Amino acid sequence: MRSLVISGCLAMALAGCTTGGMNSGPGLQPIPGSITYGGQPRSRLTKAPVGSVVQHEFRNEFGELTLETYVVQPDRSLRLATRRVVRSPFGNNDP
Repeated sequence: MRSLVISGCLAMALAGCTTGGMNSGPGLQPIPGSITYGGQPRSRLTKAPVGSVVQHEFRNEFGELTLETYVVQPDRSLRLATRRVVRSPFGNNDP
């Protein structure tokens, strides 16, 4: 009986946690705050090797921490590869 109660409490605690949404794929579009929102940046990454990864983090319009990964293309433009939104069950006071 005791283990059933502990299991139930643990299940309820885990149900309250939310994992960040992870988006990836060719159809991923930039959002406000993204490096490529509104087009490619004016300055090209001339010294970055093709295929290298660029990380970018910012707060989205809802105040949620957003982590994006870009890949440098052969023409030195950036391709948005992944986006992860960190949703904290305790509010938006993450660093």
